[in-house]
Amino acid sequence: MEPKFDVTMNEYLPLRDVVFNTLRQAILRGELKPGERLMEIQLANKLGVSRTPIREAIRKLELEGLVLMIPRKGAEVAEITEKNLRDVLEVRAALEELAVQLACVRIDKEGIENLKRAAENFKSTLDSDDITKIAEADVAFHDIIYLATDNQRLIQLLNNLREQMYRYRVEYLKQKDCYPQLLAEHQQIIHALENGEKDVATKLTNQHIKNQVSAVSGVIRNK
Repeated sequence: MEPKFDVTMNEYLPLRDVVFNTLRQAILRGELKPGERLMEIQLANKLGVSRTPIREAIRKLELEGLVLMIPRKGAEVAEITEKNLRDVLEVRAALEELAVQLACVRIDKEGIENLKRAAENFKSTLDSDDITKIAEADVAFHDIIYLATDNQRLIQLLNNLREQMYRYRVEYLKQKDCYPQLLAEHQQIIHALENGEKDVATKLTNQHIKNQVSAVSGVIRNK
């Protein structure tokens, strides 16, 4: 059975990145289902490419936790499990709490203004129904906090974790009933950072992530 998803060519990207982005979006949108085999020849024919960029894309997808390599079976789309969700978000909580504590001390007026603009941009994307655009706007908001830490090691750790978080972020952002709470949390975090309220910012960040765990866990249980 031929995979059902569209290929979006981009003349500015290498072919391997086009293939990676196409497969990634197909998984995140549910066009490639959890447990579905990723057959190199079939995908190469569908995308009109050789097997080499397919193989490279599958390796990158494995690093993101979107694909599993099964011995003697090959690649398949990874299931979303509560265990994996909690593993990733427990690490995220620890790192983001440290990030927001450092940002409370180190963020400047420009950083606060950038954060406010990012929050408004995130809000403006919510009516788009473009889950990738919404997720990227949420990432941009948190990236400003990371940058404000002025700690390159911490930023690197958070960036390394980002790809593993992405799928759970997308699942969370598909829940439109969470948007009002999410917008309020962003504003509360900005207020705490602007006023140097380290303890408040830490508690808000922890709750922000707990809410994501709760919402996505509910989705997983209901599947």
